[in-house]
Amino acid sequence: MEISIFLQAFMLTLLAGISTAIGAFLAFFKTKDESRILSFGLGFSGGVMVYLSFVEILPKSIDYFSKVNSNNSDTFGVVCFFIGMLIAFGIDFLIPNDVNPHELKSQNEVYCELDSRHKYISKNHSIHRTAIFTAIAITIHNFPEGFATFVSALDNFTFGLSIAIAVAIHNIPEGLAVSLPIYHATGNKSQALKLTFLSGLAEPLGAVVGYFILAPILGEYTLAIGFGVIAGIMVFISIDSLLPNSKLNTKGHESVIGVLFGMGIMAFSLLLLK
Repeated sequence: MEISIFLQAFMLTLLAGISTAIGAFLAFFKTKDESRILSFGLGFSGGVMVYLSFVEILPKSIDYFSKVNSNNSDTFGVVCFFIGMLIAFGIDFLIPNDVNPHELKSQNEVYCELDSRHKYISKNHSIHRTAIFTAIAITIHNFPEGFATFVSALDNFTFGLSIAIAVAIHNIPEGLAVSLPIYHATGNKSQALKLTFLSGLAEPLGAVVGYFILAPILGEYTLAIGFGVIAGIMVFISIDSLLPNSKLNTKGHESVIGVLFGMGIMAFSLLLLK
């Protein structure tokens, strides 16, 4: 494999991961329309992920399976898809809700919780425990997302770019969920930024570690299984986290508009690439 292709895929994964820093900055400001913007962004990301999963990623899995076993390619692809969903569900099930980055709350809810327990946090220094568990949770969640971006970019840069954009948008509210409690418990912006940035680095790290583990056996079967599992993980993230949370902070139709824009832009871009 050419070094340039590897570096391009790594840079896409890195940029998607460190987009959590954008969420960290958002924790320092409160704007009138931030909930509507966040709702649109989450809906857009969910639309992109769902569309790509069913129109591009899952068909890629089935196509790779057809090259090695043409009789049962559809069945194998669908099985891997649901395995991916079960993997994502298992990760969410094992991580407590209070540090699970997919269990997002509205910013107002977070502020209310912080106001009620601020003295407790300051007195008992429990922010350190929270930061550790949150970092672990982010690492676990970002590992498959980073691997999905990385492997997709290795297969096709433009395809990987589409996934990287969706993952980056998805990571912004995760960065907010990490940064906001840290900042309001300590009053230290640099600490909130540093911990949020480091949590985002788990994504490219997980992608590279996962790749080197699978690189010796990376063939058509591995790619077929990988793309099927990736599709399942991305759909689960969308229906479990992105789409429900995109409706959390708004009473309007920003969420649905975001989904339609995400799907429409992906459909148009894929047509241009044919």
